[in-house]
Amino acid sequence: MAHSLGLTQPKSTDHPKISFAATETDVTEWKGDLLLVGATEKDSTRDASSSKFSNPILNKLDAHLNGLLSLVSSEEDFTGKPGQSTVLRLPGLASKRIGLIGLGKSASSSFQSLGEAVANVAKASQSSTIAVALASSLDNDSKLSSASALASGVVLGLFEDGRFKSESKKPSLTSVDIIGFGTGPELEKKLKFAEYVSHGVIFGRELINSPANVLTPAVLAEEAAKVASRYSDVFTANILNEEQCRELKMGSYLAVAAASANPPFFIHLVYRPTSGGVKTKLALVGKGLTFDSGGYNIKAGPGSSIELMKFDMGGSAAVLGAAKAIGEIKPPGVEVHFIVAACENMISGTGMRPGDVITASNGKTIEVNNTDAEGRLTLADALVYACNQGVDKIVDLATLTGACVIALGTSVAGIYTPNDELATEVIAASERSGEKLWRMPLEESYWEMMKSGCADMVNTGGRAGASITAALFLKQFVSEKVQWMHIDMAGPVWNEKKKSGTGFGVATLVEWVQTNSSA
Repeated sequence: MAHSLGLTQPKSTDHPKISFAATETDVTEWKGDLLLVGATEKDSTRDASSSKFSNPILNKLDAHLNGLLSLVSSEEDFTGKPGQSTVLRLPGLASKRIGLIGLGKSASSSFQSLGEAVANVAKASQSSTIAVALASSLDNDSKLSSASALASGVVLGLFEDGRFKSESKKPSLTSVDIIGFGTGPELEKKLKFAEYVSHGVIFGRELINSPANVLTPAVLAEEAAKVASRYSDVFTANILNEEQCRELKMGSYLAVAAASANPPFFIHLVYRPTSGGVKTKLALVGKGLTFDSGGYNIKAGPGSSIELMKFDMGGSAAVLGAAKAIGEIKPPGVEVHFIVAACENMISGTGMRPGDVITASNGKTIEVNNTDAEGRLTLADALVYACNQGVDKIVDLATLTGACVIALGTSVAGIYTPNDELATEVIAASERSGEKLWRMPLEESYWEMMKSGCADMVNTGGRAGASITAALFLKQFVSEKVQWMHIDMAGPVWNEKKKSGTGFGVATLVEWVQTNSSA
């Protein structure tokens, strides 16, 4: 990435390459730095009279350690509760150390969370070779998805974005053996899939975390072009400049961009499989505001979060992260368009004002009653453009409204669609990915709040039902022939505790594309 203001240049980073292998090795015979066993609260109970574990796997390990595992874990007060972990260096096993990680009430809890816990223990212990097993066995139907989620958790948990720090540590973990989840080519393929998706999520996180003085619209376009170049066997890129967007009559998008010294760039990547026909054409449209000041309706005062508005391009990060993963996976039978109208929402004498009337590329006119409801203005022209590509289905993602955060909090994204079949597809994809979605109503009667006295519509209808009226606004720019869904991801885009972007949306989009492929 290039830099502009502040002489800030991100350090180039090589993400750690972790090799995953599925094995049925006996846990007492596995050789490496650290053997980690996930244990539920029930697994961790001990016989009152003998103090031995009631769980056969833990009891077997304890026997090889002459009862020290039970004794020391009891002294450490390990009871299998979520978030608990203990690492011990005890003689008697082939591994150098053994660790226990609490799974809570059930072994079928989040395996991605278990993977993240494994990564944290690996970093703390500076282990390079690790094995992960469960005290309780899994049923065969859940082994594939559980191993995949575990691997994703390890990769994502190990990631730390140190590009803008003067010093950063590199994790030493190089290999993870997954014991007891089955073996064979299908599982190996699933682990590879998890690795590709996780790297897409990391790419999304890095885009979100990049400050606005580094990640300008031009640089976002460069990053998109790099994805297309890296996977040039299946990708093409078309980056439109301001004049080209003007020729396409994208007045809504260009009005938002007008105040910034950094010019807008409209990003269009296309994935086409190298062989075979295409049965479905999809479009993924991401909001790409690399910084949002609010414009003349400036974000001001406590709670405005203006200092975090680098994450207002979280939708585009999800779209481009998905593109990176799809470039690796190469699903057959599906064509995918990745579309981002990248720009900044700034303040200057050339910027749009409250009360201005602007014209979108489908000819509809919009009275701007709030310059801080700008994301939908950029998406309007992006959605028209997507429909013109002849796609069957569109999913757009945007950090669109604070109202959705108030409704659903910071862990759940709201989805809005008039199409039940599409809702079923995307929700099923999110359940496989582990990302949380909740379907919200598209209450058509609320459109009354969006009526203008001098234009076809206003761009915001006030506080009541604000996430719904925002989705109804977007609907005006989608062809009735196209299935469409809007995802408002303003809540889960950012992890406040970790002060980092989450890469939310990448995994669900990839799963959804897979659903529509002929794989």
